[in-house]
Amino acid sequence: MKQFLKTTIIGGALFLLPVALVLLILGHAMRIAVKAALPVSHLLHFDEVGKIAGVGIVTVLAVVLLVLVSFLAGVVARTRVGANVSAWFENSFLGGMPQYQMVKSMAQGLAQAESASDDFKPVLVRAEGGWQIGYLLETLDNNWMVVFVPQAPTPLAGNVRYYPAELVRPLDITMLQARAIVKNIGIGSAAALQGQDLRRLPA
Repeated sequence: MKQFLKTTIIGGALFLLPVALVLLILGHAMRIAVKAALPVSHLLHFDEVGKIAGVGIVTVLAVVLLVLVSFLAGVVARTRVGANVSAWFENSFLGGMPQYQMVKSMAQGLAQAESASDDFKPVLVRAEGGWQIGYLLETLDNNWMVVFVPQAPTPLAGNVRYYPAELVRPLDITMLQARAIVKNIGIGSAAALQGQDLRRLPA
C-alpha cells in the first residue's frame, strides 16, 4: 500500500505538472489576446452581436487570434531563421534557468516517447517474485534487454532498466492494451492477459 500510494502520487504529479504549466501559460496568453481583440471587436461592431453559443464575441476573437498566432509561429519555427532565433533566445535568456530546461526536457521526452510508443513491445519483467509490465526498447549484444518500466497510473512515467533476457517474457498484446493496464492500475488485466504465460521462472 505504501509503494502504491507513493507511485500513484508521483505519477499524478508528473502528469499534472505539464498540464498546470500549459494552463498557466494559456491563461496569460488568453488575457493578452483578449486585450488585443477588444479594439478589433469595436472596429467591426461585433459588440452588437452579443454572444455566440453563450460565449462572448471578444473571447471568440481572442481564441481565433491565439490559434492564428500559434499557426504562424509554427510556420516560422520550421524555417532556418526561426530555428536560429529560437536557439539564440534559449541560449541567451533561458539557458541559465534550470526550471526552463527541466520543463523543456520533460516536454521533449514525453513527445518522443508518445510518438515512438507504437514501436515498443509489451513485456513482463521479473519483479519481487512476480511480474511487472514493461516496454521493450532495445536488445543489447550481451543478451541483455533495455526495458522501460512504467509506474501506474502514468504509462509514460517510470524508469529505464536493464534485464538479462531470461527475466523478460514477451506479451502477446498491443501497446494500447499495455498502457491501458498501467493507466487503470491493473484493472482489466484478466481480459487483456487471458491465455498469457504467467508461470514463475526458476529462482
